[in-house]
Amino acid sequence: MNLAHLFEAGMLVCFGFSWPINVVKAYKAGTAKSTSLAFIFLIITGYVLGIGAKVINHQFNYVLAVYILNLVIVFSNVLVYFRNRALDKARENESSGVKQGNKTKVVYAHEEQIVLGGMKETVSKKYNIALLGGTYAKDIPAKKLAEEFNFDFDLLNKSSFALSLRNSKEYYEKYVAALNSDGIILQLGKEDRDLFKKSPSQFDTMYLDLIGAIKAHNKDCRLALVSLNNGTKDSAISDMNNHIKAIAQSEQAVFVNLENAMLWNPKAVQSSLDFAYGMGLNVKKPIYDVAEILYSYAAHNLSEDELVTNVAV
Repeated sequence: MNLAHLFEAGMLVCFGFSWPINVVKAYKAGTAKSTSLAFIFLIITGYVLGIGAKVINHQFNYVLAVYILNLVIVFSNVLVYFRNRALDKARENESSGVKQGNKTKVVYAHEEQIVLGGMKETVSKKYNIALLGGTYAKDIPAKKLAEEFNFDFDLLNKSSFALSLRNSKEYYEKYVAALNSDGIILQLGKEDRDLFKKSPSQFDTMYLDLIGAIKAHNKDCRLALVSLNNGTKDSAISDMNNHIKAIAQSEQAVFVNLENAMLWNPKAVQSSLDFAYGMGLNVKKPIYDVAEILYSYAAHNLSEDELVTNVAV
């Protein structure tokens, strides 16, 4: 056996080993934003030149086979790139607004206008907690509740109609990250029921990608993951809630179970807060208590089955 050929094959195996992993990661990520197509083509060109050199020198051996195998694996990254770019474009079209004739549908979170495609927020107090959810969460009157409970921080509802895990990371980066929130309350997954039934692991990956994006922007951000309403005892949603709870535990986040939301007493929470203030304690409010106040209101005042989307005219 030619030792030089063996070493060359070993080099190619070492260089090519990371590409299958990269293909899997890129496919699961579902976005082409962090991928350089030019770099991939540069690698492909290098392998083509290497194969050409082997053919010219009539070196038809196992080293050539490794070259071809690496080329095929790297080229698969190109296919995944264009697949992910199509997904990115679909998400952009989805988040740009739902068209009704020649008019663009504008969704409102309570007392805060959210126009998909451009949104600004003013933070007036020393820190803030943001609520990020879908259709059910968007109608929770965050500002009203913050005033009623005399919060010394801004409580911002950044939820959006039909927000799903598929576009939540992009939505967060566009409309929430700049707020530099001290805490974020997440309730997502309702729009991803079919995805979960098809691939629970992809559901988990998308949820973890969103959390990763939040932590990358602010490693000290407190997180609360809220379970999905399941009044119909849907087995798929029940399983989703178990996954959300497991994700919360793995990411050291608070898990908020809505099963007992109707029994929560936010006034008792307020009494505890008043007592702390009376003792001169200046501590940040536990994010679980904030979530409890928001979703206690929702449980008593909002019906998920009767939600009506407000459209600007």
